[in-house]
Amino acid sequence: MSDDQQPDLGPDRSLLLVDDDAAFVARLARAMEKRGFEPVTAESVAAGKARVQTAPPAYAVVDLRLEDGNGLDVVEALRERRPDARIVVLTGYGAIATAVAAVKMGATDYLSKPADANDVMNALLARGDLLPSPPENPMSADRVRWEHIQRVYEMCDRNVSETARRLNMHRRTLQRILAKRSPR
Repeated sequence: MSDDQQPDLGPDRSLLLVDDDAAFVARLARAMEKRGFEPVTAESVAAGKARVQTAPPAYAVVDLRLEDGNGLDVVEALRERRPDARIVVLTGYGAIATAVAAVKMGATDYLSKPADANDVMNALLARGDLLPSPPENPMSADRVRWEHIQRVYEMCDRNVSETARRLNMHRRTLQRILAKRSPR
């Protein structure tokens, strides 16, 4: 589908975007509006849950990790208020366990960042057994490894020694990896 074709969104085009990256959520809102959605944004779990209580949207894109908590709390609140909502969970820390948790909580799909507006739209509109096509630019194996190391490092409160122990890696090797830029 080209950018100028409007997808069939149904009568309710409301879309809630919850992400604490203000620049990203603003760009995504503009892109989704061009695709026919009526987006509203929230930059925290509290703001997202408040939006769900006042006007539960037909569609939602929720970041998993937000400054004030877990985006799955927004997913759960939306599922309670509007069981038919189509929800996509986004995260920079792709992991099978969190993907399973997101789907169990009621998410329609789970995408790793960076996901573009087309990936998000395809995931939101995928129906039944039709899975969205794989992303055009999937993360490289080096990038996936780097993301995993970063996630464990954050979970260990940025403690290099504890992270190295949990990853079964030498501390100096881990320090060299952390000092480098993320791979593409």
